[in-house]
Amino acid sequence: MFSADLAIPALLVAVLAYLAGSVSAAILVCRAMGLQDPRTAGSGNPGATNVLRVGGKLPAILTLLGDALKGFLPVFITASLIDHPATIALTALAAFIGHLYPIFFNFEGGKGVATALGALLGIDLTVGALALLTWLAISLTFKRSSLAALVTFALVPVYLSFEGHQTFAVGFTMIGAFLYYTHRGNIQRLIAGTEPVIGKR
Repeated sequence: MFSADLAIPALLVAVLAYLAGSVSAAILVCRAMGLQDPRTAGSGNPGATNVLRVGGKLPAILTLLGDALKGFLPVFITASLIDHPATIALTALAAFIGHLYPIFFNFEGGKGVATALGALLGIDLTVGALALLTWLAISLTFKRSSLAALVTFALVPVYLSFEGHQTFAVGFTMIGAFLYYTHRGNIQRLIAGTEPVIGKR
């Protein structure tokens, strides 16, 4: 999958992508706006949905954009420099893992939805837009952000496969597996019928 001449560049971009993913938009936005630390308020998750609970729409939007950009930019830059799907997929995975386990914030990260969507947009705008539409449709219908994420990332590998991106489909299957793990508490609450609606404090 990785030839000798690509092994070091692939490792380098993976490390840089992980470091980019480790920058927590939720924590930085909340600090800048004088809000509670999202790790100790609301659901305790440093992500856009919890920032919405803690601080409202503007900080949530800024968090969402920041988290998406740290997935998008590493993948977009890597794809611009290296025409190698496995390296690009590794970059997406590394940025996503950085968000989940950020080295700059004691490895206490979010659940990775926005970062994964950003990475997907960096790979294929059409598939990324389709994933966003899927997320929006489920969110607006059921008012549960977690359910929207779970459905969306179950379908993303299918969308990628239909577009002929088999390597990326494998990469996003791995991302989806991590995402389901980070949402294990949400899954239990969805089954129990106790998962809060979007925006509920």
